[in-house]
Amino acid sequence: MKKNQSKKACSKPNFTEEELIERLKKHYPDPWIDLNFENPYQLLVATILAAQATDKKVNQVTEIFFKKYPTPEDIAKADLSQIEEDIKQINFYKRKAKLIKDCCETLVKEFDGKVPDSMEDLTKLPGVGRKTANVILVNAFNKPGIVVDTHIKRVSQRLKLTKSNNPDKIEKDLMDFFSKENWNYISKAMVLFGRYVCKARKPLCEKCHLYDICPSEDKIPLEGK
Repeated sequence: MKKNQSKKACSKPNFTEEELIERLKKHYPDPWIDLNFENPYQLLVATILAAQATDKKVNQVTEIFFKKYPTPEDIAKADLSQIEEDIKQINFYKRKAKLIKDCCETLVKEFDGKVPDSMEDLTKLPGVGRKTANVILVNAFNKPGIVVDTHIKRVSQRLKLTKSNNPDKIEKDLMDFFSKENWNYISKAMVLFGRYVCKARKPLCEKCHLYDICPSEDKIPLEGK
């Protein structure tokens, strides 16, 4: 089954970049990020917490967490056990507490407590891979980047923008398809589109402005279309 799907995924999309952007803008003309943050440090911590957790739960936790730990220095000085206690409502809180503490200690020691604004430096931080780094670059610094999360992965595969399951390869495929000036837009819009429209289960095809150009085998047949 998977092999057959892989072969089908090799076909190229039957739309242009401009057409896809135009359709996405009918859904999300001014896309946003669901995580609440006021600065790069807060977004960095929130993004680490958000792995395999809902943004809603993360926002509930960070509303209190950032009042207690307003700077990376505050986390670096805190006891790990206390950080664990403060985020215990989050999935895998022990591992995430250690990552956040290690990350903030590195920020303090190597970056004067400031979140860097380059892929090279961001990925030097414990717990920060390309996905998290791109979230920071796009949303905190408004720098070009393509976020590949589970939603963008699914949407990209359904639209035949990639045939890969590897996040780095998907990122490269999207970089090749989209112009650099559109990277930030699609990083935000495609996440929202995948989360709220092109869902993993029961995609809302009847409400999708991309329906008639979508080549996906998962597309639900609509009456009269």
